[in-house]
Amino acid sequence: MEKEIISSRQFMIITLLFSIGTAILIIPATIASAAKQDAWIAAIIGVAISFILVKLYISLGKRTPSLTFIEANEKILGRFLGKFTAVGFLLLTFLSSGELLYFIGIFMKTEVMPETPTMAFALLFSIIIVYAAFLGIEVFARSTEILFPIFILIFIIFAVCITPQISFDNVQPILETPKKSFLYSIIRFMSIFSFPLVVLLMLFPSAVNVQKSAQKGFYIGAIIGGIVLIIIITLCILVLGPSNTASRTFPSYALAQRISIGNFLQRIEIIMAGMWIISIYIRTFMYFYASVIGVAQLCKIQDHRPLILPFGLLMIGLSQIIHPNIVHSNVYNNEIWPIFSAIFTVILPLTLLIVAKIRKIDGNSQGENSNENQTNNNNQAQQDSETKNKNSNKQSDSKDEAQNENKLENASEPQTKNEDDGKSDQDTSEH
Repeated sequence: MEKEIISSRQFMIITLLFSIGTAILIIPATIASAAKQDAWIAAIIGVAISFILVKLYISLGKRTPSLTFIEANEKILGRFLGKFTAVGFLLLTFLSSGELLYFIGIFMKTEVMPETPTMAFALLFSIIIVYAAFLGIEVFARSTEILFPIFILIFIIFAVCITPQISFDNVQPILETPKKSFLYSIIRFMSIFSFPLVVLLMLFPSAVNVQKSAQKGFYIGAIIGGIVLIIIITLCILVLGPSNTASRTFPSYALAQRISIGNFLQRIEIIMAGMWIISIYIRTFMYFYASVIGVAQLCKIQDHRPLILPFGLLMIGLSQIIHPNIVHSNVYNNEIWPIFSAIFTVILPLTLLIVAKIRKIDGNSQGENSNENQTNNNNQAQQDSETKNKNSNKQSDSKDEAQNENKLENASEPQTKNEDDGKSDQDTSEH
């Protein structure tokens, strides 16, 4: 199967929307429950610290520029230990894909269509994910370019329409949260925002055409995604208040329900839900795609497409059993997920980078070898083209010579005929 390549601009958009993901729905309540009115400060600090993780992921990607994260595990840690850590990472991504389907179902049932079972929403949304996986990462990247302007437009309308209801009394007093709770809120924020960015190592840098600009895109996407989340968390605190934000399951949706301009423009929260569906679609696809590609590479399967449908069915079933209720989901996201995800998104990449430095595994040599191979291939192609041109010139010259000879023969025939006629006339005159 041919390798799929995306542009650095497409990678930046994927990074931006992936970093937002489900955080746009659940992170305001998660942080406000611990940091209260200082949740927006915790979000700013969490985004700033996240740059260290992005730098870690970029440094690891430079070590193995032609390999995905699963292949890098085997190359750096060895065949046995590398497969063991890769299985743990794939378990994380696949469980996360099923959990996101659960979020889609529970959100649509509780807020939009209470009479519809969650299975219906999970089934419909999984069809989109499976079909996108069949089409490939290139088609998915082009779809993100279409969805990105829609997301930004809806977000701007959302932020502008809700600003008249801002009350700055809700953020006072500032920095009154205990240090332990404040630190815990930062870890919660990073576990949902920046920890999952390690999944993008399945694309970066092996599937990006220009690696240097992709590194900038990694940073820019994370910055813009963090700014979007900071704005949403700040608006939730300013409009709803810290206690109301912490008690809501989906506070950003409750925030959209408050939009009312002149008692005319109101009840437009379902349009705002399009923004959340776009970001959740991006993150769900990346989790699912990483799981399918990872299993295929782990089992040395050349074509991953036969695995898509079975994994899609397993993902639907997992979404129905992963959380028995919303209380279990909140406990999992607040207490278990930060520790579970940190093992494979922080500790594992850091271990891989340290071992790669010890074993002197560097991507520069690979890049030089690949460049040498490319130059050799180019030289061979030039030599082949030159020989073809020479052969074509020789053939054209031989054709021209043949045509000239034919012309000379044709020109000599009438002369011989005239000579024969002249001889016959002489003979007749003599007689």
